[in-house]
Amino acid sequence: MHIPDGYLSPSTCATLYTASAPFWYVALKKVKARLHTKLIPRLALFAAFSFVLMMFNIPLPGGTSGHATGVGLATVVLGPWAGMLAISTALLIQALFFGDGGVTAFGANAFNMAIAGCLITSVLYRTLLRVFQKRSWGEAAAAGLAAYVAINFSALLAAIEFGVQPLFFKDAAGHPLYAPFPLSVTVPAMLIGHLTFAGLAELAITGGVVAYLKRTSPALITSSSSAFRWKPVLAVLAVLIVLTPLGLLTAGRAWGEWSARDFQNAEARAKIEQASGGVTAPRQAPEGLKRFENLWAAPLRDYSPNFIANAPAGYILSAVLGVALLLIVIFSFGAVLARRS
Repeated sequence: MHIPDGYLSPSTCATLYTASAPFWYVALKKVKARLHTKLIPRLALFAAFSFVLMMFNIPLPGGTSGHATGVGLATVVLGPWAGMLAISTALLIQALFFGDGGVTAFGANAFNMAIAGCLITSVLYRTLLRVFQKRSWGEAAAAGLAAYVAINFSALLAAIEFGVQPLFFKDAAGHPLYAPFPLSVTVPAMLIGHLTFAGLAELAITGGVVAYLKRTSPALITSSSSAFRWKPVLAVLAVLIVLTPLGLLTAGRAWGEWSARDFQNAEARAKIEQASGGVTAPRQAPEGLKRFENLWAAPLRDYSPNFIANAPAGYILSAVLGVALLLIVIFSFGAVLARRS
């Protein structure tokens, strides 16, 4: 679901940056008003949790892959506005340092996952809590179901953004300049995998972790900072970091994240067509993709440090570095907000 550079036109990217900006502004104001609640450490923790969780790729129908996002969990624990900043920061670190999602498409990815995902989760979670309020499992069920709907809504937004590109952006010969498949392909391609495997993974992880936190660190859910117990949450994060190489077991790329070379390679193009419902893929990469895909050279692209030959070790190191970068960025941001207030 991380849209790379070159799949969306510059005007689409600019539009989604513009659409995201008011939400980021309000989120900053909301977080600044809550600095006295010691929100920043929690924001950093759940941004890190989301970052690591998105490294666990799972196989999807059609030979592609997907992942949970942690958006639902961040929203339930932090609230929608702090959740937006947590997920947006995780997406920014992924784009800048690991090439996971494009720099030009960061506004789109943040709008789809961080902004729309957090808002959908928040509304549904509060609604479902009223339905399940007398059940011991109510909070976990409400969180899981809200997260399931949110990740699928995010996938639908990405599918629409992909699918409108060939409608509006073509060269003189009528060939798509950016994402080449129409809505009739992009919507089912994105939603089938998310309605099933990726969405169910999001549901299970969100509901399971909320149930675990209710038992081990209920202050996280009740927003009572004084009784917050760090150890159970940090233990879960540490275990996830160690297990991140499991994400390497899934061979297929996420739908819509192919490189320009893939369109020119017969075997790779066959996989693109298989994942796209048998629709013929162009034999040449769209010009916009070729122009923009290497716009930003991420130093640790694909979570593979070139100074480490062992792929699992490099993946774990990438997880550790990503978490460290998130902590530095978010705590520095919190310090700046505190000084200004």
